[in-house]
Amino acid sequence: MEQLHIVSPAGLQALKTTATAPRLDDLNGKTLGEVWNGVFKGDMTFPIIRRLLQARYPGIRVVPYTDFHHQPGSDVPEQQREIERGIVAAARAKGCDALIMGNGA
Repeated sequence: MEQLHIVSPAGLQALKTTATAPRLDDLNGKTLGEVWNGVFKGDMTFPIIRRLLQARYPGIRVVPYTDFHHQPGSDVPEQQREIERGIVAAARAKGCDALIMGNGA
């Protein structure tokens, strides 16, 4: 009997997946950092998000996107990882418990 090999058009899994960080139980008393790549009017939306979070969680501290070094993304995986390492290091240095990464339409 002839054997057929079927190949998915979606391709093979290229990256090893890992678990995401656990969610914070509460935002009161936490420090959030805003990280923006310069796309979709973060300069307009982050201040709104910040005010809404501070109204809902009075004990929250927000490190605004302007306190992080702006660096646009890259299509090169190694450059993406380097950018990510820089963001994580800056967030840790600023005492962030979590990050708001960009925003959407």
